[in-house]
Amino acid sequence: MEQRFKNLFIATIASAIIISTIFGGMAGFLMGQARSKDFANLLKGEIKSIENGKNIDIVAEESAAMMAVDKVSPAVVSVIVSKDVPVVVPDGQPNPFGPNFDDFFGENNPFEDFFNLLPNGTSTERQVVGGGSGFIITSDGFIVTNKHVVTDETASYTVLRGEKKYQAKVLARDNVSDLAILKIEANNLPTVELGESSNLKVGQTVIAIGNALGEFSNSVSKGIISGLSRSVLADGEGGSEQLVGVIQTDASINPGNSGGPLLNISGQVIGINTAVAQGAQGIGFAIPIDEVKSAINSVKQSGRIIRPWLGVRYQIINKALSDAKQLPMDYGALIVQGATSTDVAVIPGSPADRAGLKANDIIYEVNGVRIDEKNSLVTEINKYKIGEEVTLKVLSNGQRKDVKIKLEEMK
Repeated sequence: MEQRFKNLFIATIASAIIISTIFGGMAGFLMGQARSKDFANLLKGEIKSIENGKNIDIVAEESAAMMAVDKVSPAVVSVIVSKDVPVVVPDGQPNPFGPNFDDFFGENNPFEDFFNLLPNGTSTERQVVGGGSGFIITSDGFIVTNKHVVTDETASYTVLRGEKKYQAKVLARDNVSDLAILKIEANNLPTVELGESSNLKVGQTVIAIGNALGEFSNSVSKGIISGLSRSVLADGEGGSEQLVGVIQTDASINPGNSGGPLLNISGQVIGINTAVAQGAQGIGFAIPIDEVKSAINSVKQSGRIIRPWLGVRYQIINKALSDAKQLPMDYGALIVQGATSTDVAVIPGSPADRAGLKANDIIYEVNGVRIDEKNSLVTEINKYKIGEEVTLKVLSNGQRKDVKIKLEEMK
């Protein structure tokens, strides 16, 4: 009996040890899983920063960026510029028609005059002379790019989307901003979503996509908005052009990226990549999408860009420019001549010319709205329709005056 009691006691103790081991192991496993889950959640973005009272999911932002690229990339294209260029035929190159070509016709060779049109052994050959980027805005083939990408009216343009190639027609080149609209013959194409550029913030994440260096299609770079409402002088094949109200970004914009989209983290187009600062690293510029929406809609509806205009070339005044030129005010639009003698300050025959505006006048208000770095002259004028009258407040020769101008269509 005593032995049986001892055996029962030992069995109870052993069972307790086994059960406690099992439950302890299970508890440890569950705790480990919980901790692993916590760690996984950390990796998935559960580490949060507080900025302006809002939670910012760090890793979720990276996922959003990847989703934005996946969303937009199918609608980003490369624009290839081709042109007939002279080529020199090396001395001693055999006649392509055979050694007896001249002997066959003798002195009455009917092709002699044709070959004489190619002096000094030169001919022409179709070659790729440039390129850029663009993005599709309609499923039937309307494409946005930069004007400076397609400025040559004697060239031909080809659009590459993946492995597919399309001949492109230039529908419109904008005389106000560095914008052009192309058209290819295709249907059911992927398109981008146009966002808003009026509420952008410095420090906001942006993504650039384009045909970098004309070689690496759909290259992606990521950065932030470094500045807003910048005014820069851009050089291109068509001469220099003043770009006002542009977005500054440190997302890498290389030659060939011109015309590609600048995206927000949601994959919406908020700008058109257009220029880089020479001699600097990480300084690129994009045209705000709000600046060109009216032009895009105009081309969609009428096949051409219809814009109101004043007919002046200007530079936005800021504190630095005011100090440098000793101007009487540090805001407004200073009417100036361009880099060459043909880039006149006031275009002859324009509404501004007829209203008596001239170089060095300062337009500082349009219908009571102040003109400055955050609100450019072209932005304000584009709010109105052809035929509407606006009142400009102008400082001319030290005198302030009101100038009424009836807006006309830009020719």
